Amino acid sequence: MAIKKHGTAHWEGSIKEGHGTISTESHALKNQPYGFNTRFEGKPGTNPEELLGAAHAACFSMALSLILGDAGLTANSIDTKAEVSLNKVADGFEIDAVALKLEAEVPGATPEQFQELANKAKTGCPVSKLFKANITLDAKLVG
Repeated sequence: MAIKKHGTAHWEGSIKEGHGTISTESHALKNQPYGFNTRFEGKPGTNPEELLGAAHAACFSMALSLILGDAGLTANSIDTKAEVSLNKVADGFEIDAVALKLEAEVPGATPEQFQELANKAKTGCPVSKLFKANITLDAKLVG
């Protein structure tokens, strides 16, 4: 059984002058503004890269918690930052890297064991796998 969640985006106008809103199914985000200026100029609002970073950090942290538990360990804290890199390339832009930065307090873990389990979480996290996913598209022109 697949668990399915969704997010939505609405956009109006051209790339530089236009604007949009992003919402999540849970309404944790509801009509949050985004646009060229929030993505490329540091203006208030959100952007796809920070949302991907937050999702990756959350997923990785949960995966690590599971993997630690399987090893008989429980973290007192797991703090993860996922820095998503958007770079200009010949034909536009691409997200070409995510740098995970982890700080965790795990009583009883050796440094070697911690590194091994953290690497296992990095490759096993569903969001890490997403970046290699098969992406489908159902496109319909309206109006």
